[in-house]
Amino acid sequence: MMSDCLTEDTKAIILLCGVFGKDHSEKPLSLTEYSSLVRWLIEVKMRPGDLLQQENITEASIGSDIDKQRLESLLGRGVQLGFAVEEWERNGIWIISRSDTDYPARYKKHLKDKSPPLLFGAGNRSLLKGGGLGIVGSRNVDQTGESFTRQVAEFCANNHMPVVSGGARGVDQISMTAALEAGGVTIGILAENLLKKSVERSAHHAIADGRLLLLSPYHPHARFTVGAAMGRNKLIYAMSDYGLVVSAEHKKGGTWAGAEEELKRKNAVPVFVRTGDDVPQGNSPLLDLGAIAWPDSIDRSNFRQLLHDLAVDARDNRAKQHSGLFGFQAARETVAAEEPLLTTELMEEKTVIAAPEPVVKAEAQKPDCPTSIYQAVLPIILNQLDNPTTVEKLAETLNVNKTQLNAWLKKAVDENKIIQLSKPESYQKAESGIQV
Repeated sequence: MMSDCLTEDTKAIILLCGVFGKDHSEKPLSLTEYSSLVRWLIEVKMRPGDLLQQENITEASIGSDIDKQRLESLLGRGVQLGFAVEEWERNGIWIISRSDTDYPARYKKHLKDKSPPLLFGAGNRSLLKGGGLGIVGSRNVDQTGESFTRQVAEFCANNHMPVVSGGARGVDQISMTAALEAGGVTIGILAENLLKKSVERSAHHAIADGRLLLLSPYHPHARFTVGAAMGRNKLIYAMSDYGLVVSAEHKKGGTWAGAEEELKRKNAVPVFVRTGDDVPQGNSPLLDLGAIAWPDSIDRSNFRQLLHDLAVDARDNRAKQHSGLFGFQAARETVAAEEPLLTTELMEEKTVIAAPEPVVKAEAQKPDCPTSIYQAVLPIILNQLDNPTTVEKLAETLNVNKTQLNAWLKKAVDENKIIQLSKPESYQKAESGIQV
């Protein structure tokens, strides 16, 4: 019999996506397949738990294009699940799904519909809120890198910042152990064998003290695979306020791949990297991808504020490098990324949430832009108007919406800073225009 601690939604998600028991005749749904199923559930205003009713499976199969027999077989594993959950709970392992209220909000915000459908955990559930510093690096780290890792982990502990890492040999274990020994808290995102890790003596004591959370998107007995390790990397960054790469091989290995993936993400967390003469070859190239050099000296008592200030400075410098309209557009994209989307995380709350009204972009709704934005973009426009230029060409060059560009041009014409020409219709900077 399945645990009463699991919601109907979570039971259904484990049955569909979980691995347990010895029967592997039907392959659990992949993240892509499950997301397809969820999109259908949203459309018909149903929840995962509704699939536990036999009469809904045929319609779900048609709507999600997933074989009906496969869905029936997966959802019919209730007895096996009951035994598995009993074993997990007996060993202190709990399960949450994207439908549960304590599922990490950081994953839903950062990864959206790529967030894991299931999470297995052991330890302090209050740490699911995340935060702190995600520390990653090679399994084979030299003594300098080990000393650096220990020192940073101790800084985190002294400043009440969680250390988030992957639990693997090398940098991961060093950072987690050092933080715990210094009295801090640690979140371990595991790619393998959560059950075995959770009962190790050091982990057992830290869990009992409420200072350790072990978390994994893979079943508690999962063995190591390269794919699982790579998938874990994004979860480390998503759980953290900042990331730190201690050591990375150049364009090789999971540490490099994880950092590169995060740095290319639109809503990336700030990623720091250890620099200097004695760091691995992969570290410095990460700076070219947008990583931030770790400071040479740190005031232990002001550690948290220092990371914040460095991250803000790096963000501002990037904005200056892509200044003018491009900076304004990036800011709009950042705001848009934070708006609620009709994705799996919305459907999987405790109540079905209706699709939000379409967001009307500022330029379409109110062409008259705020003065501060107009003043910021006007010099950039004028730079392009030494010769007559059409709206189409200017919009393409500056990569902006024509509706908003027309509003700016009209305002500049009214101010006699730009001249509107005809045959063909175009614009040119007036002699009295701003000189840039």
